[in-house]
Amino acid sequence: MTRLSTLPSTREQARRALLLIGAPASCRLVADVHGALFDGDLTVAALVALLREEERAHPAGDPTAWRICPALRPDLTAARGQLTLSAWPVEGRVATPPADLLAAIVRIAEFVAMREAAGLAATRLLRRLADEVPGGPEAYAVQHPAALADAARTALAAVPEVPLAAETVQRWAALDERQRLFGVPRVPHQRGRA
Repeated sequence: MTRLSTLPSTREQARRALLLIGAPASCRLVADVHGALFDGDLTVAALVALLREEERAHPAGDPTAWRICPALRPDLTAARGQLTLSAWPVEGRVATPPADLLAAIVRIAEFVAMREAAGLAATRLLRRLADEVPGGPEAYAVQHPAALADAARTALAAVPEVPLAAETVQRWAALDERQRLFGVPRVPHQRGRA
């Protein structure tokens, strides 16, 4: 039996959630945000499969405007379990976990605050995210997403900003297209003589 679906593809659903999040994010956060705020059936397993498929099916010179890619570590290797969009600049693709999560919480809480009424799924998501913000549970106790956004913004301002090293940006520019999208291969740790 053929089943027709009007839902966007997994790739489109992931893109929608990442655009809202606006920073490198875990597969779990992408799936949770999409499930709470948009229609769809996005799962962590589907995201992992999508990431594998994006890398496996990537031909050189493909005119696709964007891809779902792994976030990058400062050494430009793939940060497994973290997703970004290929259209983002390198500064937006390098994961900085505490700052990325706080920035995402600000954007998510502001998005929910703009809606007429938060559904049960959105409320649960915000309660869970509030636990990640210093003062977040207290701020969200007033049941207003804007208060959580303000608490996350305050916490984000306290996180020291670490600019991306110029050498990293230069190294990234010198990489081939595949390495820019999916990271440079990790070099296995070699034991040397002491």
